[in-house]
Amino acid sequence: MSEDKLSYYITTPIYYVNAKPHLGTAYCTVMADVQARFRRACGMDVKFLTGMDEHGEKVAEAAEKNGFDSPQAWCDSMEPAFADLWKTLEISNDDFIRTTQPRHIAGVQKFLKVLLDRGYIYKDAYDGWYCRPDETYFTETQVRHHEEERVAAGEAPADPEHPLCPDCDRPLERIKEESWFFKLSAFEQTLLDFYEAHPDFIQPETRRNEVLSFVKGGLKDLSISRSTFDWGVPFPFDEKHVAYVWVDALINYITALGYGSDDEAEFDRRWPAQVHVVGKDIIRFHCVIWPALLMAAGLPLPEKVFVHGFLTVRNEETGKIEKMSKSRGNVIAPEEVVELLGVDAYRYYFMSDVVHGTDAPISWSRMRQVYNADLANSWGNLVSRALNMSAKYFDGCAPARPANYDDESPLKEACAGVYDAYAAHMASFDYQDGAADVHAIVAAANLDIENSAPWALAKDPEKADELAFVIWNILEVIRIAAELYAPFMPEISAEVRRRLSLPAEPEGTLEELCRWGGLAGGSPVEKGQALFPRLVD
Repeated sequence: MSEDKLSYYITTPIYYVNAKPHLGTAYCTVMADVQARFRRACGMDVKFLTGMDEHGEKVAEAAEKNGFDSPQAWCDSMEPAFADLWKTLEISNDDFIRTTQPRHIAGVQKFLKVLLDRGYIYKDAYDGWYCRPDETYFTETQVRHHEEERVAAGEAPADPEHPLCPDCDRPLERIKEESWFFKLSAFEQTLLDFYEAHPDFIQPETRRNEVLSFVKGGLKDLSISRSTFDWGVPFPFDEKHVAYVWVDALINYITALGYGSDDEAEFDRRWPAQVHVVGKDIIRFHCVIWPALLMAAGLPLPEKVFVHGFLTVRNEETGKIEKMSKSRGNVIAPEEVVELLGVDAYRYYFMSDVVHGTDAPISWSRMRQVYNADLANSWGNLVSRALNMSAKYFDGCAPARPANYDDESPLKEACAGVYDAYAAHMASFDYQDGAADVHAIVAAANLDIENSAPWALAKDPEKADELAFVIWNILEVIRIAAELYAPFMPEISAEVRRRLSLPAEPEGTLEELCRWGGLAGGSPVEKGQALFPRLVD
């Protein structure tokens, strides 16, 4: 790919390997994939990164619990679980990083050495609270504030010896060990100044306010090493210590670009990233700790962190919104949804029916409703009817637009400005409205079929040109809609292109492809099987 194209670097978090990928993991990854596909379609030089977070005490414990000889063997066994699901869900990542790879370890060690040389880390003793399941440290203030909130909400006081984690409500441990510390406290005002100067750095706004409140509450220096176990990246200047798993993990965003290698050309060209896509549970790491680490290392900060909410479940019987949990028996696996909807409809449902900056309830009944309304009855039905009529009335080909007909039509008007509206929504991760923009022109085409009644026009030889004009306009809407739907449903859009005898790979940018008049007449068309067979309860 030519390097004169604008670089667009997008990342997901790297995912823990203590368990197989779940619905939330897939949700985040599909969200990033839709953005990557949209940016590629706009002509950008995209790098889309995802991967696995393989270090830390929790991973070592998972390896032992599952009977593996080493943590590395456990990590190796988990890679297919991620790689296979991403292939199933049509994830178009350009790179897959593992934190046990030599390229990553070299970059982490360089980064730590830079922090040491710049005077931002020091050795001391850590004595404080630690959440082992989340591998997260908490200050006395954070723990006390969480306990006060719990008691104020009417919950029973926690055991003072084991207060509850502010993030997951599981018991904390008091740990004491020698550690290297990062001078996070030195960046409190610098971070606040940065947030003020870059108001779009954290999206959506509610998450920005959350981070501002946290930083204004005061920052403490951060323990960034462990010395009680060895499953991690060794400090290059103190091999008794391994990097704290979260510091190790965050640095993947630059090691994947070659930071710390003999050739840092890609790092120089692509960094800073345009966006990190993360869940709300790891906002503090990405919006406070990571920016501060980069500042300390003298590196530029990413342009944006987009924070999505959690997927919740709507109880079909009570209507109540519940967290997914094994104890409730309401955990939904990605494979179950794919079995019901198919891959492209899976992607469409989670991207079009969920507001991505907030927690969002999902349900089987809603999945069926969206599938049938948006895909089977609207988009799929439009494609089937239009291609069938084109094949029937024009000898198996798309008609040419009659030269003696005025180019104005209701459908041309419906498509005017659709790219601009869609592009603005997609760029801001407003996939709901982006999908709605496409649905609007599909609905207009379906309505036009009813209003123009091509089957009636076909009975009158004197209206042959009018029939050709009507069908050509409808097929033109289908062509444009297929391009706009492609980031959501890549395989279905490719199939629609094939049935219209269009090039397998789009020729031109998305904006160019959305200009009215791109469909050439005379090419064979194929109705084919229903793209989205209706679902029945």
